[in-house]
Amino acid sequence: MNPLAFEPAALPASVPAWRREVREFIAAAAGAIEAPRRANAWAVFDADFSRALGRRGWIGLTWPKAYGGSERSALERYVLLEELLAAGTPVGAHWIADRQSGPALLRYGSEAQRRRFLPAIARGECFFCIGMSEPGAGSDLAAVRTRAQRRGEHWVLNGQKLWTTHAHQAHVMIALVRTGDGGKRHDGLSQFLVDLKAPGVTVRPIVDLAGEVHFNEVFFDDVAVPADMLLGTEGEGWAQCTSELSLERSGPERYLSSHALFVELLRSVDPASQAQRIEIGRSTAELWTLRQMSLAVAARLAAGKDPALEAAIVKDLGNRFEQALPHRVQALLGDGQTLEDDTPLARTLALLLQTSPSFSLRGGTREILRGIIARGLGLR
Repeated sequence: MNPLAFEPAALPASVPAWRREVREFIAAAAGAIEAPRRANAWAVFDADFSRALGRRGWIGLTWPKAYGGSERSALERYVLLEELLAAGTPVGAHWIADRQSGPALLRYGSEAQRRRFLPAIARGECFFCIGMSEPGAGSDLAAVRTRAQRRGEHWVLNGQKLWTTHAHQAHVMIALVRTGDGGKRHDGLSQFLVDLKAPGVTVRPIVDLAGEVHFNEVFFDDVAVPADMLLGTEGEGWAQCTSELSLERSGPERYLSSHALFVELLRSVDPASQAQRIEIGRSTAELWTLRQMSLAVAARLAAGKDPALEAAIVKDLGNRFEQALPHRVQALLGDGQTLEDDTPLARTLALLLQTSPSFSLRGGTREILRGIIARGLGLR
């Protein structure tokens, strides 16, 4: 029996009109975005643009209206995301909250937590980050050592998180920490909603190779977290955390981070070059296949299923594509284009050659993903 479920997803009949509406908004709100800025755009933080989306009701698009959402379909949301990413709009400020923190609150949060955070997220006024990885506990999340101890009406956190995207600009972290011990490594983990301005929280930005700051170290030194900021059930943090990962691993950002480079290649193509025509055909086929796979995962999520295996495959294949594309383009251009050239193609290529190695780290390393895939397929 084939355990995979990449059934074709039928887009709603309303999609063409919806796509036109989104494109018109992008043209008016974002204008022309230079090519390097369009690359990896879902990591670009712009609070003003997020608030503009929030005013349209396009953050939390599928959420209940009672919590600030618009109650539209998951596939309509998918179309919105791919249009935003293809245009290279700066969606990083609200991305994590919209993609997984909000859905985690809808699934596990108390009513008071939902009322407090979800409408602010939907307005583009409250930004979240993910507190999973630690030194010595990257993709092996069961090895986390950050600990919370109950003291009266508070939990007191001590420890460290690492590679935390946008922690220096976010308001809240959903932190996976150890609250107890058990017979298994995955036991005794819980999740908390941590105010990043609380006393005892220190955020240290990490400057990357391109001179930009996306990742951070976060330190907790006797941070008092109110007891009502426990997310879900104490000790169920591992199950809650892993349920979020399908949302993190399967979206269009997992294969569109290098899309701006592909567009610039199309604009610069030499019609007489057979090698360039072959590369464009190859990349187009890969992009379309990844899109269909990602859409199929979105449809399963919309149906209330947990496509953890399929999401891992999409992320692994998507990362492989978006990391390979800059090297393929560089080899294709040869000596005819240098990275010092001040052209959109050269500048985008130079940026992605520096940043694309990180694409297979965020959301789970390639080795961890392939272990998940092997187990899911019964290969180990």
